[in-house]
Amino acid sequence: MMLPRIANQRAIIDRRHLADAIAAAFAEKGEKSRAVVVELLRGALEDGRAEIARRLEAKPSAGTECAQAQAFLVDQLVRIIYDHVVGRIYRASNRSMGERISLIAVGGYGRGEMAPHSDVDIAFVTPIKPTSWCEQVIEALLYYLWDLGLKVGHSSRSLDEVVRMAKSDLTIRTALLEGRYVWGDRDLFDSASARFWAEVVNGTEKQFVAEKLEERNQRHKRLGDSRYVVEPNVKEGKGGLRDLHTLYWIGKYIHKVRDASELVDVGLLTAEEYRAFRRAENFFWAVRCHLHTITRRAEDRLTFDLQREVAMRMNFADRPGKSAVERFMQYFFLQAKQVGSLTGVFLAQLDGQFAKEKRGFLAALRSRRRKKVGPFVIEAGKLAAPADTTFQEEPVRLLELFSCAAAEGVEIHPETMRIARRDSSLIDAAMRRDPRANALFMETLTSRNDPETVLRWMNEAGVFGRFVPDFGRVIAQMQFDMYHHYTVDEHTIRAIGLLARIEKGEVREDHPLASEVVSKVASRRVLYVATLLHDIAKGRQGDHSVLGAEVAMKLCPRLGLSAAETEAVAWLVRWHLLMSATAFKRDLADYKTIADFANTVQSQERLRLLLILTVVDIRAVGPGVWNSWKRQLLGDLFVSAEEMLRLGHKTHGRAERIAAKKKAVAMILKERDALIGTVGKQLGDAYWIAEPEDIIALNLQQMDTALGEPLSVEAHWYPARGATLVTVLAADHPGLFYRIAGGIHLAGGNIIDARIHTARNGTAVDNFLVQDPLGRPLNEASQIARLKNAIADALANRVKMVPQLAARPLARPRADAFDVRPIVIFDNKASNRYTVIEVGARDRPALLSQLARALFEARLVVHSAHIATYGERAVDTFYITDVLGEKIDSESRMNAVEKKLLEAAEDRKVKAAA
Repeated sequence: MMLPRIANQRAIIDRRHLADAIAAAFAEKGEKSRAVVVELLRGALEDGRAEIARRLEAKPSAGTECAQAQAFLVDQLVRIIYDHVVGRIYRASNRSMGERISLIAVGGYGRGEMAPHSDVDIAFVTPIKPTSWCEQVIEALLYYLWDLGLKVGHSSRSLDEVVRMAKSDLTIRTALLEGRYVWGDRDLFDSASARFWAEVVNGTEKQFVAEKLEERNQRHKRLGDSRYVVEPNVKEGKGGLRDLHTLYWIGKYIHKVRDASELVDVGLLTAEEYRAFRRAENFFWAVRCHLHTITRRAEDRLTFDLQREVAMRMNFADRPGKSAVERFMQYFFLQAKQVGSLTGVFLAQLDGQFAKEKRGFLAALRSRRRKKVGPFVIEAGKLAAPADTTFQEEPVRLLELFSCAAAEGVEIHPETMRIARRDSSLIDAAMRRDPRANALFMETLTSRNDPETVLRWMNEAGVFGRFVPDFGRVIAQMQFDMYHHYTVDEHTIRAIGLLARIEKGEVREDHPLASEVVSKVASRRVLYVATLLHDIAKGRQGDHSVLGAEVAMKLCPRLGLSAAETEAVAWLVRWHLLMSATAFKRDLADYKTIADFANTVQSQERLRLLLILTVVDIRAVGPGVWNSWKRQLLGDLFVSAEEMLRLGHKTHGRAERIAAKKKAVAMILKERDALIGTVGKQLGDAYWIAEPEDIIALNLQQMDTALGEPLSVEAHWYPARGATLVTVLAADHPGLFYRIAGGIHLAGGNIIDARIHTARNGTAVDNFLVQDPLGRPLNEASQIARLKNAIADALANRVKMVPQLAARPLARPRADAFDVRPIVIFDNKASNRYTVIEVGARDRPALLSQLARALFEARLVVHSAHIATYGERAVDTFYITDVLGEKIDSESRMNAVEKKLLEAAEDRKVKAAA
């Protein structure tokens, strides 16, 4: 393989000029010229990289040109170094037949495409076992390359060893597949190449394909198994460069193609598909080259902090409702989706070519007896269109294809997917209005088999976005934050898949309440359509919940939903964030929280639907977002709201609720139930209403054991909430809360919920739920001991808390990539007794402690705190009063408190103290 012609090569590197300079240096200093030679080479490398970077800046999308120019630069340096070593340092006037070396570029370097900091992979091939002269030359050459700071992957083998090792090792075989002569003995390269194709490749084609595809599957699993992860790996990720290269390797191994364009000639891609191949490859190379140029290292992961800069370099601009970085990433994911489509059709063609080789009379006979499914046939176990014109004759079959696949539980033949993708443009306004087409779409969406997989196929074929244009707008759209792990379309399809699994009872252990409630839902269609539409208006200007409800009102009648079903879907889309916001950011023990929530929901049917939608929405955000704490909070809210909706407000008398709570606590305490009437008398009504019975039982026993002690700290693993419960009993005083919170943070804990009470004897009874920064419980003995000690030290003033908290490392420094502006919201309607203050800020260790300190300095009393995190953003909610137990309602007081909280959220004082 020859490298393509590079424009104005001498501007990148002038080989003759550099070779002359090296010769002059050697002539002047002889063996002592090494340092000068290295400097000349290093200067040429730096100048060449600078010229390539300049060209990339001038043409920021010319990725392939940049990659080829980089390989050209390395080629010229390798050749100059080889000529210098063989011609001057280790000259041999009459070399034997064994003293020959061929320099072969392998891997990506062999293909002639390199990012600015890619590895330089070279195979040194000798006729027989390397002689001492060969070893000296190879070693000298490598040392020059290492001195230039290049990362070199190298091997030194005889011809026989090359063949033997390529037979046994897939990685070596793939590297040699792209072997390209760079310099040295040309005849030796030709011999190696001939033997590779004759002795290694011949007869192993099917084995290579199988191994390569398995290797690809393992790589995908390792990197998240989705092409829609929000921090993708450009080289190794699903739908990235490596997947394109795999297609080329397979084509080369089987059909000996010398260039990707020849995949068209051998029937593996159409001309249009090859153009899509080149477009994706060029784009990914551009992104990869920008990444290497920005970071000055071999960085292939498109992390949040780099996405913004690459988008800017590639001239993406902001648009209404969508930032430049979101538009850039949407284009990235569309290319990755394209690569997935190309892989499907490529492998289908390959399958067909392999099948033709072994088709005999029986196979031909079997193909004539294909099972019919509607207008389609089952071919080789897959659903297939009987003719190339199937969809052109009746475009509604584009929807029927996926409906049949869902009903039959069979895969769609990749060749049929190719035809569907080609003909998806037949879907027009008339077809979108067609009742039969809409009925077929609804059959697929609400399938009791596996709607997730079939909808993903529909999306891959381009049919989904054409039939539901509003969905087409969110295809490949990312949300630039650390909370959402997938693009909007992938998130939506995953949510529908989880809904189907809940309905089938497959996730009863994880979601017992949702699994129980789903059977009582009146309309499955409402639930599935609401799940489809809940994020449909993301990326538009305005509140996506409000805009999404408007989309639902227009779309649902078209899909065949009744007026009542349409209204239900629109309501769910409008309020799909209500339940999680209430459960995670409000005090569920506060009667008004439940009353306000129930007033908005208004019916038990809506409540059931909202619970299930909330669960699938959170679970589909990404791994690690759902936990037992969230399950418990949603369950508590559901049970309280369901009781209120069923029985009405009057049943919730304060005295009755406290009596019922005490009875439940007595059941847990058993023979120690007398504690309710002894130490329990110290606790006011607000405590009995606020705390769950299992925590009350633990608190009473701790209070009994700690009688007369100035401080008691208990911490233990609390599986019901998936966290560690920390209870502190101490003499109440102003600032106690922020000191405890600071101690917990210094011990490596992250507070997710806090409830603060003062007993009648002046003892503070404070309950905290704590996890580590990654959302895991602190349940090892050493962790719990550290928590107890840190709290005791903080309360005894044995630590300088402010500077120590400032010195703690960030758990997630990548949060710096996001512009999270702090915001403070006061709400005097959310509770009858308290002012509710909500603070949104960038998440970081000790944020809660600093906010609590600000509230203490503002002479406010915190009664409960609720902490919700959304990736890089934290929302801390405080239920507070002034020191006299009154709400904060004066404008001037609110402004003063807001100022202090914003200072704490922005970390101003801590930075000054540090």
